[in-house]
Amino acid sequence: MSHITIHDLAEILRASAGESDLGVDLETADLTLTDLGYDSLALMETAARIERLYGVVVADGDLDRIRTLREFTDYVNTRIAEAAGATA
Repeated sequence: MSHITIHDLAEILRASAGESDLGVDLETADLTLTDLGYDSLALMETAARIERLYGVVVADGDLDRIRTLREFTDYVNTRIAEAAGATA
């Protein structure tokens, strides 16, 4: 895949945490993942799913620093772009 959207990430988070609905808009994209109700276990599962789906490894230290859906999306997209540049 060439990139991940905030909506894609929200779907992965929902699946990882067993949540039924997370309304994603510009406001929720900048709320902290903790404020949205996601704990470290849900984030680790999300990171594992992202690795399977996108081939991006989210380092534990980086996962600790990611605070919002937007930051998480930007992180994954940066790693995807770096990988694409390395293979070009």
